[in-house]
This record gives sequence, structure tokens and C-alpha cells, in this order.
Amino acid sequence: MRGELRLTAGKAAAQVAHAAVDLARRAESRDPREFQTWWAGGQRKVVLQVRTLDELEDLERKARAVGIATAWVEDAGLTEVPPGTRTCLGLGPAPDSLLDPVTGALDLL
Repeated sequence: MRGELRLTAGKAAAQVAHAAVDLARRAESRDPREFQTWWAGGQRKVVLQVRTLDELEDLERKARAVGIATAWVEDAGLTEVPPGTRTCLGLGPAPDSLLDPVTGALDLL
């Protein structure tokens, strides 16, 4: 999640939910076994923050380089930010062994 946008808690939650749903649907069709493992394990989600869009774009490059699925969320612009604003980036589902080196230094939201 982009920290500098200073979204309300509800808006941030909705943006994160968009990313999670998008990634879950893709994962289920791409690799049903991996999806079932994630599903059966409680569908763990961790919400982290970066300061800027540039940092989020860098995070995407790192994730893709190691094979982690990504999903951008761009807001419709009806409430708190202009249309097309990239609010957050979803990653995964993926094993901790892939995610931790990419996201381990980020702060919780």
C-alpha cells in the first residue's frame, strides 16, 4: 500500500481487498494445487506499506524477477484519489521463501 496517499482505513481496506480477490482468482486458475494449499492454510494476507509509488514499482520488479504473481489496483477516482491512481500492489500467493526476501524489510500498514 502506498503510505503517502494517506487513505482512510476503509478506503485502504477496499483497495487491499481488490488486490487479494484479483490474485486469488488468477491463482485458482493458474495453479489449483498452490491455490488449495493457500486456501486450506487460512488464506493468509499481510498488508505492508511503502512510502511512494516508485518504491511500489521497484517492489513489483523484484517480485516478478523471482516469479511472484503481482496485481496492481488502480482506483476509479470516485472518492479520495484521482481516477487511475495506483493505490496498492498485491503479491502472491507465494511461499514465504519467495516473499520474505522481497517484502521482509517493509513496515506493516
